[in-house]
Amino acid sequence: MTEFWIFTLYPELFDSYLGSGLLGRALEDGKLVVARHNFRDFGLGKHKKVDDTPYGGGAGMVLRPEPILEALEAAEAKAGQRSHRILVTPRAKAYTQADAHRLARMDRPVALVCGRFEGFDERVGSFMDEELSLGDFIMMGGEVAAMAVVESVARLLPQVIGNGESLVCESYESGLLEYGHYTKPLVFRGLEVPPVLAGGDHKKIESWRTADSRQTTRLKRPDLLNPGQGKGPESLEPLEKDHE
Repeated sequence: MTEFWIFTLYPELFDSYLGSGLLGRALEDGKLVVARHNFRDFGLGKHKKVDDTPYGGGAGMVLRPEPILEALEAAEAKAGQRSHRILVTPRAKAYTQADAHRLARMDRPVALVCGRFEGFDERVGSFMDEELSLGDFIMMGGEVAAMAVVESVARLLPQVIGNGESLVCESYESGLLEYGHYTKPLVFRGLEVPPVLAGGDHKKIESWRTADSRQTTRLKRPDLLNPGQGKGPESLEPLEKDHE
């Protein structure tokens, strides 16, 4: 069973999200556990203060380290084990599918610490195991990123996705983007489904999908074709001819 602990000032943001679709079913079936912790409960003074002005001046407020670390340590003490601590921050490497696989194999709870305001006191990072971001952009907090991490891991767990085969063919699993999908109608506003897909020859279909995956990657994400960037061996091979 995979377990997440989310540390946030707004635990209610997760209510609808965690109760919907396959994610909600995974929680109901006990395949996944997501506990939410409000680190304001460990805020300072009668007003439960969690932020303060930055040393050296500057705009905005900075999250203090004490409430965050005390909330983490209290959860770990209650569980009787240390969590794998992740700081969700735009000042980190971008989260990838490889990270999702790695977290899905964790044998201890994964703690996702979500920021707000101008971010965390820099010292908070000294007590984390790693940091991650969703990409090179800024949001109002880390909650959306935490939701993305939870869902990306949950769908890798056994029996969460109905057709496990679909996971193998998806974008990034081979180091390439996934091939295009088509459904009815056969022709839509002058655009036709590639004839090979409607022909029923599975060998030709597989060949088309491989070529389409490589061509799509070359056009949309050429960075994945750089040596060492992809997960699988195909991502390291140059594209010698156009997709037919």
